[in-house]
Amino acid sequence: MKAHLTRRYIFSASHRLHSEALSEAENRATYGKCNNPHGHGHNYALEVTVSGHVNQQTGMICNLLDLDDAVQREIIERFDHDNLNVRPEFEAIVPTTENLNEVIFRILKQSFKAAHLEKVRLEETMMNSFEYAGGTELRV
Repeated sequence: MKAHLTRRYIFSASHRLHSEALSEAENRATYGKCNNPHGHGHNYALEVTVSGHVNQQTGMICNLLDLDDAVQREIIERFDHDNLNVRPEFEAIVPTTENLNEVIFRILKQSFKAAHLEKVRLEETMMNSFEYAGGTELRV
């Protein structure tokens, strides 16, 4: 039997939405208050969905502790209470939540092998959430 499991994690990070390819006026028009030179922060809710066949012996898709350890080590410790703009992952891309979602997916895809990574979902605010399930990369 194949099943899906979604776990939720919380971390906080700041960012400034600003593209070097745009002028100051274009950045302000594109990103609005999110282009504040001092940045702003979010309390992100990250949902990680994995799938797999239920192990008949354990009754689980994967060990939850293994998933929690991977997310803690690879995502929370990396991004929590950090400025995304200074992270090497965002050296060449704007740290939008869409891009953060893809970065998180790629990191977890490489580091967590105990179950199939289906998707990641980031809730940025009560009004905004983003999902990424792999496939076509968002950039070259």
